[in-house]
Amino acid sequence: MNKKDTKDNYPFILTAKDISEILKISKPTAYEIMSQPDFPIIKIGRCKRVLRDEFIQWLKR
Repeated sequence: MNKKDTKDNYPFILTAKDISEILKISKPTAYEIMSQPDFPIIKIGRCKRVLRDEFIQWLKR
């Protein structure tokens, strides 16, 4: 994230596209990260999502 970005600028629930934009990576790489066992994923059908605050905490670890 850029210094000017705050977590409140992002939606409450993040998609792979959001994660790819935040981390400046490709969308397929974001999906790879979201597949890691320690990633706080929420599955809704075939969709993968993550709560913004849990993602921020995951990044800090």
